[in-house]
Amino acid sequence: MKIIPICPTSFASNSYLLVSDGAALVVDPSVSAEAILRTAKDQNAEIQGILLTHGHFDHILSLDVLREKLSIPTAIHEHDAVMLTDGRKNAFYDFFGKERVFRAAEQLLSEGDTIPLGSETITVLHTPGHTGGSVCYLVGNDLITGDTLFSNTYGRCDLWSGSEQEMRNSLLRLRTLSPDLTIYPGHGDTARLGDALDEVAYLL
Repeated sequence: MKIIPICPTSFASNSYLLVSDGAALVVDPSVSAEAILRTAKDQNAEIQGILLTHGHFDHILSLDVLREKLSIPTAIHEHDAVMLTDGRKNAFYDFFGKERVFRAAEQLLSEGDTIPLGSETITVLHTPGHTGGSVCYLVGNDLITGDTLFSNTYGRCDLWSGSEQEMRNSLLRLRTLSPDLTIYPGHGDTARLGDALDEVAYLL
């Protein structure tokens, strides 16, 4: 499966396009819908849905525009579903003093769910800490980590439903995976999983 980063243009949040056999899924549509559609066209891929790593506003800014253009479903972990429709829980109010809401998700995810794409499969890993419903997506030898783990730190735990203890447990769980996986985080650059976990060893 190909993972194509889409250059961040707002709040430095990464969006990704997953492509397999001409089918595509968007992960965390924070960049413009036009940028996402252009990337899919360049890959000769048809976008079939949207996957969210968590519900913070900076990862979903073009969510509804993309859904309106393509009539495709959105999937988010069940514990973060309320964040789409609550402008305080998705942290927009914390930064701008007003609320911004999005349409509810069409699909709710749980630990261990598998998502088919083309001839391949994506596995959902529930990794709470940054938010109660944060997830990572295991894609072959790659791991999309959202704001659970970056190349040199982990996501903040002081917003709604965040938990330092749950973050610690989630990072310990990631330690059970192959250290040679490549992580694709919600902010910043890719990294080797083992190296990224070494950077947060002080929490573990």
